[in-house]
Amino acid sequence: MKIGDKVRFLSEKGGGIVTGFQGKDTVLVEDEDGFDIPMPARECVVIETDDYNLKRKAAPKVVVEEPKPTKAEIPSIPRQAEVKGGDTLNVFLAFVPEDVKQISTTPFEAYLVNDSNYYLYYTYLSAEGKAWKMRSHGVVEPNMKFMLEEFEKSALNELEHVAIQFMAFKDKKSFALKPAVSVELRIDTVKFYKYHTFKETDFFEDPALMYDIVRNDIPAKQVFVSAEEIQNALFEKKNVDKPQSQPIVKKPKGNAIIEVDLHIDELLDDTRGMSNAEMLNYQLDKFRDVMEKYKNKREQKIVFIHGKGDGVLRKAVLDELKRKYSNCRFQDASFQEYGFGATMVIIK
Repeated sequence: MKIGDKVRFLSEKGGGIVTGFQGKDTVLVEDEDGFDIPMPARECVVIETDDYNLKRKAAPKVVVEEPKPTKAEIPSIPRQAEVKGGDTLNVFLAFVPEDVKQISTTPFEAYLVNDSNYYLYYTYLSAEGKAWKMRSHGVVEPNMKFMLEEFEKSALNELEHVAIQFMAFKDKKSFALKPAVSVELRIDTVKFYKYHTFKETDFFEDPALMYDIVRNDIPAKQVFVSAEEIQNALFEKKNVDKPQSQPIVKKPKGNAIIEVDLHIDELLDDTRGMSNAEMLNYQLDKFRDVMEKYKNKREQKIVFIHGKGDGVLRKAVLDELKRKYSNCRFQDASFQEYGFGATMVIIK
């Protein structure tokens, strides 16, 4: 069996042209749609072959010439088998705890997940103030997950503001051109202290925390709120058509601590069409609803989880507490459980 032979599959319908081999026992067969299908050699039968039994011509006389300068060659990348439907880019940043049962102390692994038929020339960076630091760079093969780094809990503060940049391409094959991607993410480090934020996924055996970089060819967008929008949101409440929200308050037993997660992705199923100020107003409405419900319940403790990020939501919550709820004490919640991203309110 040689490259160029036409083969038919024995145990299933189909066949095509042999384009290459993987190891000793696997054949790459290009089907009528142009996709390479890996197939065991024993499952293929040759039905048409090229004739390579040609007489060799006499070797020409060798002429020694002066060497000419040549351009540096880019190393060839092995051609990978493609998956149907994989010409749409789906790329994710994933964080996986090494031991999810020891979530408060375990190290983590960061992965770039490439769920597409494209190679990715990527860079993975983190921000230090206004400057950026390179954490990893290279090439990720199609339909592969690639480990970017391992890190301890002590490194979480470096990962609050990260970026993924990449260019997508195919090797030795024509392809649809994809625009270059650059996505900045605000990583909520509080989530690394909570077991339930790590979910089952299609890409890992262990639970993982996943962030979209590109989904169905559309790069992810991160919400940023300016100081001017905070001011407008605090003093100019607008009527907004609010999508149906998810439950956020855990019903307490007696005076047990109530946890209220104010992250916008925990409150709303969809934020499309909402401005930053409208989303902040929605978060503050949830805060006010909880405070009004429990403001007369003495010694009640409420933890509002707002994340660290730019500190926009935290500042808005503290301003509301100072202006409207003088009968309450408030302080940073337990760092061991929530990191820097939560405030505890105690009703006096």
